[in-house]
Amino acid sequence: CKHLPMDTFLMMPSCVPSTNMETAGAVISSTDMQTITRWEETAGLGEVMNFPGVIAGDEELLQKIFLAESKIIDGHAPGLSGKELQAYIAAGIYSDHECVTLREAQEKLKRGMYIMIREGSSEKNLEALLSLVNDATCHRCFFVVDDRNPSDLLTDGDIDAVVRKAIALGLEPIRAIQMATINTANYFHLNHMGAIAPGYDANLIILDELSSLRIEKVIYHGEVVAEKGKLLPPVENADDSDLRNTVNIGSLEIDALKIYVEQWHYPTIEIIPGQIITNKIQIEARTDGKLIVSDTDRDILKIAVIERHKASGNIGLGLVKGFGLKSGALASSVAHDSHNIVAVGVDDRAILLAVKAIEKLGGGLVATTEDKVIANLPLPVAGLLSKDPLDTVVDELIQLQQAAGDLGCSLPAPFAILSFLALPVIPELRITDKGLVDVNTFRLLAESS
Repeated sequence: CKHLPMDTFLMMPSCVPSTNMETAGAVISSTDMQTITRWEETAGLGEVMNFPGVIAGDEELLQKIFLAESKIIDGHAPGLSGKELQAYIAAGIYSDHECVTLREAQEKLKRGMYIMIREGSSEKNLEALLSLVNDATCHRCFFVVDDRNPSDLLTDGDIDAVVRKAIALGLEPIRAIQMATINTANYFHLNHMGAIAPGYDANLIILDELSSLRIEKVIYHGEVVAEKGKLLPPVENADDSDLRNTVNIGSLEIDALKIYVEQWHYPTIEIIPGQIITNKIQIEARTDGKLIVSDTDRDILKIAVIERHKASGNIGLGLVKGFGLKSGALASSVAHDSHNIVAVGVDDRAILLAVKAIEKLGGGLVATTEDKVIANLPLPVAGLLSKDPLDTVVDELIQLQQAAGDLGCSLPAPFAILSFLALPVIPELRITDKGLVDVNTFRLLAESS
C-alpha cells in the first residue's frame, strides 16, 4: 500500500488465531506486538474478538491490551450485555461494530463505547441502528463496512455507499458525511485528517450533488488522483512471491467427509438473512444407512472446514441451513479469520471436488457440480487476493454467484456468508477445522475428524 495515493493505517491483530478452537497459519503474540506497536502506520489494537478471554482475565490477551493502552483499542462484543459488557469495557476497549439491534447499541453507547454502524455485503445493520444517531450521540457514531465484496465496491462503493444509504434513509447529508470523516478521524486520533481546515491534510472529494454523493474527483495531499471513478497515477506491481503457494492440505480422501450417525448428536447452523450472526437449532438429520447426508428438501446441507496451512489433516464437519443449494457445492479459502478452506455442498463428491479445485488454484472461490467445476475465482496471493484488475475480478465473482444461483443457492452474497461461518467469535454456532463451536458457551461441540 505504500505506493498508493492513499493513507493506510494498521490496527494490530489482537487475536491470531481468534481462539484456540481453530488452526491458523501463524500466531501473533504479545512479544510480536512490541515490534508492531513501534511501526509508524500502527494506529492501535484491532478488534479484540476473544471477548470471553477478556472477561475471564486471559493473561496473554490482557498483556496485548496493556501494550496498546496508549493507542486506540477496537472492540468486538456481539450480544454482550450487563456486567460482562462492563468488564469488557473496563479492560480498556471502547468501541464495537457488532451491534445488530438498537437496544444493544443503546446499552453500549450508554456505557461509553463508540458505535461503529456496520453495513457490509453480508451484514446489514444500518437500517436497524440509524435511529441511534441524534444531536447528543452523533459524535460517538461512525460507519464501517466490515467486509465488502469486489462487485459491491465497483458498482456501489465502500463507505461512500453507506453514506448514500444513510441519506436515503433520512439522515441529514452533512451529518452522514461527518460520520464518515471527522468522527472516524477523531476516534483514531488522526488529528490532521477528516476536515477541510488550516493544518489538515488536503484529502478532499469533489461532488456533483450532495445527497447522491456522486464523486467527481478525489484529491490526495493536494493532487487530483482519481476522476469519475478511475485512478489516475500508475500503480507499482508489488512483489508477492513470498505470499504464494499457501494452500497445503495434504492427502484428502472422500471418506474423510463422512458423518456417521452414531457420532452425530450436535445442532445445526442456521443462517439469518442479512446478518453474520447465526442461530443454533436442533434438527433431526437425514440419514442414509450409517451416514448423515444433506437434505435439500429441508435446506440442510453438509459443511466442512479443511485446515490448509500445515497439512494437519484437521477437518471439521457439520450441518448448515439456509443456502438453498439443490446440487453441487461452494468452497472458499477466504474464511475468517484463520482462512482455512470452508465448503458447503449437497454431496461429498461435489465438496471434495471443490476443495481440490481450490488446492489446484492456490486459493480462491469455486462452484462445482458433482463432477465438474462450473465457475471459479483464483486468489493465489495468500489464498485471499487476486492481482487481476478489479473489473476482471468482479466479472469472475458475478459468474460465480450466477453459478451458485444455478445450483439453487438463494443467498445474495453466498461466498461472503460462507466465509464468516468459520469465525468462532460470532454467535451462536460456528465451525472450524477442529469442529463445531458453540460461541455462547465458548466451547467445541464436535471434534474434527
